[in-house]
Amino acid sequence: MKTRFDAAIVGAGPAGAAAAILLARAGWSVALIERQSFPRRKVCGECVAASNLDLLDALGIGHTFDALAGAELRRVALMHGGDTIVASLPRGEGGRRRWGRALGREHLDTLLADAAEAAGATRLQPWSLHSIDGTAGNFKLKVRAVSSSSESVDAGMVDVELEAGVVIAAHGSWEPLPSERAERRDSRSPSDLFAFKANFAATTIAADLLPVLSFAGGYGGMVVADGGLATLACCVRADRLQALRAAEPGARAGDVVEAMLRRECAGVAAALEGANREGAWLASGPLRPGVRLGRGDGVFRIGNAAGEAHPIVGEGISMALQSAFVLAAQIAPLREQLLCETGAASAQRRAIADYEALWRRRFARRLAVAAVFAHAAMRPAIARAAWPLLRRWPGVLTQGARFSGKTRCAPEAARLVAAST
Repeated sequence: MKTRFDAAIVGAGPAGAAAAILLARAGWSVALIERQSFPRRKVCGECVAASNLDLLDALGIGHTFDALAGAELRRVALMHGGDTIVASLPRGEGGRRRWGRALGREHLDTLLADAAEAAGATRLQPWSLHSIDGTAGNFKLKVRAVSSSSESVDAGMVDVELEAGVVIAAHGSWEPLPSERAERRDSRSPSDLFAFKANFAATTIAADLLPVLSFAGGYGGMVVADGGLATLACCVRADRLQALRAAEPGARAGDVVEAMLRRECAGVAAALEGANREGAWLASGPLRPGVRLGRGDGVFRIGNAAGEAHPIVGEGISMALQSAFVLAAQIAPLREQLLCETGAASAQRRAIADYEALWRRRFARRLAVAAVFAHAAMRPAIARAAWPLLRRWPGVLTQGARFSGKTRCAPEAARLVAAST
């Protein structure tokens, strides 16, 4: 088994797999480490904005995505209580396709991880990361093969130590690096968000519509993805979730959340009337949207590991893909400097500082806009006050989608796409 790599990437979701593809194509040896087996369902709104579809083309999965994904999403709806306001979604700028679409993460993540392996990356899956030691240019990662049913070691398997010149964190927001786990456990708050998702067949949601849900203590969304299967996803504050569960002792958290959504949002009740839930509710968390850069540990961060916008704007996959392209555009040409035995530490410090500054320029506004929308949606008084304005000028929703970054792609990503074609 190969144990020495130019780069080790932790997490094989859209960010990690995209980075692995781009670096492997640039001649890097890459280890892609993923704890979960694919395909697997994942808590996610599953929308891919139009600005990212050219990126999927460049990664080699655009044709398959087009064949599998749901209909073009041309309209957005805001649902609060018994009211619904519908507006047009803005067209994507500059790309070959103008409208976003939705595809289940069990398909999208598998396509990207397969493409990373085909590009030459070594795929360690399911393998868990237990520690990172060493320094820039000579990191040492202890990894372990995971059984399909638990975190236990497979029969006959032992810890393996990988060596990597560069480490890239691309894990989910609730799956931190080993060095970050205690910090995450010790910082619980009533404002933490817990995410839920379920799939439904035979809903009445229009195929081109992207409904956004506003309710006390949370927000959510619905979309029709591949095979006509609809996704209902939401985030609920920890204190609201605790109150909901206390009112229904013994009930499953997902069932409590579904009952609340049907009760408090007429649009959800109407969409799910006569629908059948496919599989169980999924839950994850806590989510803490915000920037996670500047840790000073010598690790590059992309996707949710770098920073997470409130999911109300549906920009998670966009930021994952685009941040991978931004990082690859910066570091791929610097391979020799970043891996040099005598100068790797200083070269990587400079590269991380440059990348993190660029990341903030490209994505910080998306986080700020998403935070404004999320806090307004979670507070009934603000939502009620804004409703007359939105009813009179529904185009505000269109502009909000544009401000959240849905129509634009990071320039570095666009340049890499142009170079690949």
